[in-house]
Amino acid sequence: MIIMSVDYGNVRTGVAYCDKNEILASPYTVIKEKYAPKLIERLCTAAAELSAEQIVVGLPINMDGTRGHRCEDCKRLGKELQEKSKLPVFYQDERLTTVIANNYLSDNNVRGKKKKENIDAVSAVVILQSYIDKHK
Repeated sequence: MIIMSVDYGNVRTGVAYCDKNEILASPYTVIKEKYAPKLIERLCTAAAELSAEQIVVGLPINMDGTRGHRCEDCKRLGKELQEKSKLPVFYQDERLTTVIANNYLSDNNVRGKKKKENIDAVSAVVILQSYIDKHK
């Protein structure tokens, strides 16, 4: 099944997807939108373009396992996304995904503006790949 993942941010939201066999996650896009209703609309469009059958939203759980206000924002986004897209939405712990994505881009000599433009999509890849690996 094609799964789309979302790394929700205040300014940029990363989107990734996997192949039908759920083997490999790939970056799709970064959506630069602060206004939640427009962001939901653009995420629903991305899901339709990808023919996604499921959506995974990253949950920024604190390192000590507690959930802060940002987790609630992500849950709210997921709920609205499920209502608008009519697709099932699941959540994946996204602790350290930005660090992993940052290291990956640095290891591949991606720096500066290009790194900033791609970090959220790569984080969405890390979220989705860990979700896939966890459910195989």
